Amino acid sequence: MKKYFIIPVLLLTLTFTSCFDDMDDVEQVATTAQINDFIYRGLNFFYLYKADTGELANDAFTSTQAKNQFISSFDSPESFFSFLKSDQDRFSLLFDDYIALENALGGISLNNGMDFGLVLYPDASGNVFGYVRLVLPNTSASDAGLERGVIFNTVDGTQLNADNFNDLLTPDTYTIGLATYDGTTLTPSSESVTLIKTQYTEDPVYITKTLDVGGTKVGYIMYNSFTASFDETLNGAFGQLQAEGVTELVLDLRYNGGGSVRTATDLSGMITGQFTGQVFYTEQWNDDRQAAYANNGLFTNVTRNDSPLNSLNLSRVHVLTTRRTASASELVINGLAPYIDVVQVGTNTTGKFQASTILYDAPAPGFSRSEANPAHTYAMLPLIFKTANAAGNTDYVDGLLPDIELEIDYSNLGQLGNVNEPLLAAALNNILPGPITPRRSATLEKELDVNNGLEIMVVEGF
Repeated sequence: MKKYFIIPVLLLTLTFTSCFDDMDDVEQVATTAQINDFIYRGLNFFYLYKADTGELANDAFTSTQAKNQFISSFDSPESFFSFLKSDQDRFSLLFDDYIALENALGGISLNNGMDFGLVLYPDASGNVFGYVRLVLPNTSASDAGLERGVIFNTVDGTQLNADNFNDLLTPDTYTIGLATYDGTTLTPSSESVTLIKTQYTEDPVYITKTLDVGGTKVGYIMYNSFTASFDETLNGAFGQLQAEGVTELVLDLRYNGGGSVRTATDLSGMITGQFTGQVFYTEQWNDDRQAAYANNGLFTNVTRNDSPLNSLNLSRVHVLTTRRTASASELVINGLAPYIDVVQVGTNTTGKFQASTILYDAPAPGFSRSEANPAHTYAMLPLIFKTANAAGNTDYVDGLLPDIELEIDYSNLGQLGNVNEPLLAAALNNILPGPITPRRSATLEKELDVNNGLEIMVVEGF
């Protein structure tokens, strides 16, 4: 069964990834021209934006020799891939190590457990401070006692800035210098914490709880990645909410950059349940592939393992979002919008509505792992189709805009899952005005686009 992926922001100007290591023990003997030929064949066949690059047209070259000369004229696969990409493509990716890529897509990465953001100092110095968004259990960060809201501004004694943060935060072991921040001034402290990355598989269902707010039972789920191997865990979480009789739901996707499209479809069925068989999303491929490959994604009532969905049959859901909310998360918001009231709380999302698939150096149309050229370990994740909801909404390049806008107060993030945490409080206040007063704040700092690992959205069944 072929798997397709929708990838969130990984190639913005300031991006940090930590889960890919070169395979030093694998000898790559393929020539650059051979790898470039694979890239060309894959993009010529599947690329969503094929029409934007003249050299990818089926009649671009008068002879095979002319095409081969073009392919051989680039000195690296990376430069060739970059040349062929459309200017409107922010997300297609090329990797020189598909084994590490496969591990990352399976939720396995080197991780110290500190999920963080980076913010430019408000003094225009170019310096950067980090803040801890959340801490994963059973990791170096949790062992060290780090908590959400901790501020740091140095790594191994060096001040973080917009130019060096990627290099400083990449090593498997580093020491962060802690600081305090009052909303205006950052003050370094004498404390430091050493963090060590180890191989880690994250359970994306971070928090599940039922809140009693003014007599209304409100379910709260913080869900951080649409990871297929945890589908039954997610369904179990909804079973818990169902058993506890929730009548409202707050779905926290503020740090969820994507995952399985099938899981996104199932999650939407868990929230609802009354739309089985109706269109959740449609697909738009390039002109060569549309007729043969495009399918509608439909609401379902079972998981991929055929377990019945634990559905809440809601007509409204509140979704917490930030700029890190991407891809499969956006698919849930956009896909549900024609059917129920989706109240988005926070900031606008990433703007990722396209899907990708892993292509290996193998014959078309499969480009399969089983037939991959053993002479190298390159693979790519090109955009292959874009999604639209049942009402036709797509191309939200600036993200999905919130109904209730609330910026981040880095000096007082609040405790996740607590009714007084700002984003959750704003959602609860909209559900039942009065009991919870959301704290609104204006943020002058500029947060960098930083990603702590690879996050993906997988579409299956084609």
